[in-house]
Amino acid sequence: MTKPTISVQLWSVRDDLTADVDSTLARIAALGFTTVEAFDFVGRVDELAASLKRNGLAAPTGHASLASEALNPFEPDAPKPPTNDEVFTAAKKLGMSIVIDPFVAPDRWTTRDDIAETARLLNAAAVDAAAHGITVGYHNHNQEFTTKVDGRFALEVFADLLDPSVVLEVDLYWATAGGADTVALLERLGERVIAVHVKDGTLDPAPTLSKKPTDQVPAGTGVVPLSAALDAATSAQYAIVEFDVFEGDLWAALATSREFLVARGLN
Repeated sequence: MTKPTISVQLWSVRDDLTADVDSTLARIAALGFTTVEAFDFVGRVDELAASLKRNGLAAPTGHASLASEALNPFEPDAPKPPTNDEVFTAAKKLGMSIVIDPFVAPDRWTTRDDIAETARLLNAAAVDAAAHGITVGYHNHNQEFTTKVDGRFALEVFADLLDPSVVLEVDLYWATAGGADTVALLERLGERVIAVHVKDGTLDPAPTLSKKPTDQVPAGTGVVPLSAALDAATSAQYAIVEFDVFEGDLWAALATSREFLVARGLN
């Protein structure tokens, strides 16, 4: 079994990235990362492409909204996301092979019909992506686990409705927070899972989407079963470090999280 490549989701350093793309990516590279996962990349594709090249970084995966009508469903006046063609054209310029939808609102995971509609939208996006040589995926939070449909987690119902070409990126922290046995979940999802977000926390207080989590800690220092989950994710190509929020030295936490993965034989 080939071990997944270590990566880092740039959302973790979003404030630094907004201030200065190049110095932020240089600092990421100085920590030893060679791979990143981009977000909100369409509007800054040229700057990102140039900076990734200068800093010896690759961005094989990225996050972009593909199944929602607004970038932030919690903000009524949020702008519409870029079109699929804009997303995949930018992704190609950055050298991405996988574009992952990072979030579909909680109210769209409560019924089979709503789940089927989201699957339909991602399946349609996958057809568009294929013309660019790109694969489409989906990334979970906890809303796909806090409700069940026909006795099964909404994410698993969703997976059954997806075209076989659509892949999954499992956020280990949010799946655990949602109540899943993450190891068993990964075993059931099998080859569908091509990436995992390596994110840890104490889960005390239990995180929700209604407010920023306060419990996140460096990988390997919380209660999320990261080592067992990584063993179970036998088809994962990428192990992606991420912090939604970290109330401390974020850069030290990123370094510690990478060291946790290196100690497990990843690079």
